[in-house]
Amino acid sequence: MSYQHYSPQGFSLLPPVVKNLLILNGLFFLATIALQQAFAFDITSYLGLRYPGSQAFAPYQFITYMFLHGGVSHIIFNMFALWMFGYMLENIWGSKRFLIYYLITGIGAALVHYAVFYFEINPMITYLNDIIENPSVPAIMEFRSSIQGTISPYAGELHLSYLEFLKVTKSLVVHPDSQALIESARGFIIDYKQYMLNRPNVIGASGAVFGILLAFGMLFPNVLLYVYFFFPIKAKWFVILYGLLELYLGFTQSQSNVAHFAHLGGMIFGFFLIKYWKHKRIY
Repeated sequence: MSYQHYSPQGFSLLPPVVKNLLILNGLFFLATIALQQAFAFDITSYLGLRYPGSQAFAPYQFITYMFLHGGVSHIIFNMFALWMFGYMLENIWGSKRFLIYYLITGIGAALVHYAVFYFEINPMITYLNDIIENPSVPAIMEFRSSIQGTISPYAGELHLSYLEFLKVTKSLVVHPDSQALIESARGFIIDYKQYMLNRPNVIGASGAVFGILLAFGMLFPNVLLYVYFFFPIKAKWFVILYGLLELYLGFTQSQSNVAHFAHLGGMIFGFFLIKYWKHKRIY
């Protein structure tokens, strides 16, 4: 099925899942702001998705992270895409299948993101584990040099622990045989390891939204989309170009706050889910 031009319907005509997803995301966004301002309570610390190896991780975060956003532009972009493309998909698939697709691509996006993160952080965690299991003065001093300047005062308690760690390492230079000092330094390294594992906190519906974009491009490849409301491009080329861009950004901007590999993960899981459904002749 294909159309020459595409224009989504208004809010009152939207199918139920898309409409309720828009409402829920809006309510979570308002709750995030209200709780932060009224009680200095950061809801994203509990409902955002942490790395599974982190002490702050909980399984429910694979769902809740999709309803949180980090700013106005973040939620507007995601909800605009959900409204624009999700409307047609839900009308074709039905509400149940669309919701399944949305959740699977959102969860898949998170799995891909943290799979990439695992390979990025694993050498560091292995290095820290080696020092924790076999602490020695040379290894501790090497570790101190490797993290110098990386812990800011905004790191809270870890920064205070870091200052104490610096005092301990200075004392170790004078008393290298002190087991108490070595154990104290080891304790900081354990805390630093947990800090590194706890830091990532993924929020946003972007992974599921990119899955929706991929599905729209596969089902309606020749529909004309208007980039910035002016430049016409077929949906299939738009999806391919966007996917290549995310792949490029994932490798070149790995330190940015945007989870580019999560976006790709949503598209990858969406692609294989659609292929599976077609193979099973589910639609």
